[in-house]
Amino acid sequence: MSAVSRPGLAGLRGDASLSAVLAGVVALIVSVASSIGLLVSAAQDFGLSATQTASWLTSSYLAIGVGTLVLSWRFRAPVLLAWTTPGLAVIAAVAATGQATFPEVLGASVLSAVVMIALGVTGAFEAVTSRIPPALAGALLAGVLLPFILGTFQAVPAAPVPVAGMILVFLAGRLLFPRWAVPAVLVAGALLSVLAGQVGSLSDGGPGALLLQTPSFDLAKMLALALPLTVLTLASQQLPGVAVLRQCGYAQVPVSPLITWTGVASLLSAPFGAHTTNLAAITAAIAAGKEAHPDPSRRWVACISAGALYLLLALGAGWVLGAVGAIPAPVIAALAGLSLVGTALSSLSTALNDESWREAAFLTLVVTASGVTFLGVGSAVWGLLAGGALAWAGRRRVR
Repeated sequence: MSAVSRPGLAGLRGDASLSAVLAGVVALIVSVASSIGLLVSAAQDFGLSATQTASWLTSSYLAIGVGTLVLSWRFRAPVLLAWTTPGLAVIAAVAATGQATFPEVLGASVLSAVVMIALGVTGAFEAVTSRIPPALAGALLAGVLLPFILGTFQAVPAAPVPVAGMILVFLAGRLLFPRWAVPAVLVAGALLSVLAGQVGSLSDGGPGALLLQTPSFDLAKMLALALPLTVLTLASQQLPGVAVLRQCGYAQVPVSPLITWTGVASLLSAPFGAHTTNLAAITAAIAAGKEAHPDPSRRWVACISAGALYLLLALGAGWVLGAVGAIPAPVIAALAGLSLVGTALSSLSTALNDESWREAAFLTLVVTASGVTFLGVGSAVWGLLAGGALAWAGRRRVR
């Protein structure tokens, strides 16, 4: 990395670039559009009012936005927060089956936040992640990103005109203007979606809202929900989120304060309806990759851009909910996949560069990319365990 930025607004002005700002915009669009449908579905199944649903979204965006701004500013690194999408899937499933009430979900979110704070304050999470070899960390990240890149081409049949056009623009951009390839894809996707008539209509909405809601602290329900929420967040979000920072050149950023902050943000926002806040993984790779800026010390501006936009979205959370169906899902999938190509290539190079780790790294990659969940544990953890076990066995055999 180059020299550390100047402090304060002078440092922000000096490090700001259009490519970094646009990378933050792309990361935000992908993040917002990717799983908000789950939130809407869960809110409907819980029978929440429009104000309660708006409060859920508002408090989540406030936690993400403030956390992203504070941590990126503090460490001058692209630290992007997000909500736990796997955890949201669990909540949506609970809502659909009636296994718990919304106050009981909030109680579980509070307990999960307390556990996250403890893991950050004690340094337990950082102690484990710091021992992961670079080759396996690179394979882990490549395995997390690969399904999203494949999703670009899988989206072609559903929206052939905009998605195929985005792919062509990306390929041309990588050859002719690599720094602006992803922003060009964003513009092309928007224009082609309009021309193809695949942009949906906007429904009515309103401003954001914060409604204090009382969590239910039923111990049995809290434990039953908090355990999968915490495990999924650690395995599917926090661990890959740390891998993104390390692989993109930010090994100097301490992990423990990041984990602690996500726990604090979750704890403060849960009484207003928000579920768990954590380190972003997929969208963080967009903000922390070379496409944001060639100089790693200037990429933090991408997260300042994204954090500020999250705060704006919090103010208009009701309108955001009304706009959910307007953006074609295949276009968002293609945008996400193409935005991650550079980071995936870099991670793959790190994973396979050292011949002594190559087989273990490859095993980590394919298991992680499989998306398999077993015993409630996600593929990222199984990938690391499989690769680590193979590497350990190989070294024992050599001895």
